[in-house]
Amino acid sequence: MPQITIDYSDIVENAFDREGFARALHEATVEIAAAKPEACKTQFRPSALTAYGYQDPAEHGHAVVHVTVGLLAGRSDATKAKLTETALELLREHVGEGAFALHASAEVRDLDPSYRKFDR
Repeated sequence: MPQITIDYSDIVENAFDREGFARALHEATVEIAAAKPEACKTQFRPSALTAYGYQDPAEHGHAVVHVTVGLLAGRSDATKAKLTETALELLREHVGEGAFALHASAEVRDLDPSYRKFDR
């Protein structure tokens, strides 16, 4: 915990500073949600196809970036909202301009009580 996943259209690949974003989001998660730095884990999952409305996906005119942060239960709604807003602000800073319209979103949710992990 926290489990962070970033799903993104692969057309933002060259415009997205993923390493810088992950580090900044980890720092924000530690500060805002009292997570331990070594507990922050992020996976980036590029998507080869993004469909937007009725537009032809082959036009590559739109890109989506969605951040999901899973935390152990116990954080207030205000804490989750602050972390969500911070994630969006960090996306503004770490995804540069490109030949696409960017649609960015974020959510912070509680991990299910069944969540378990191990380290090796």
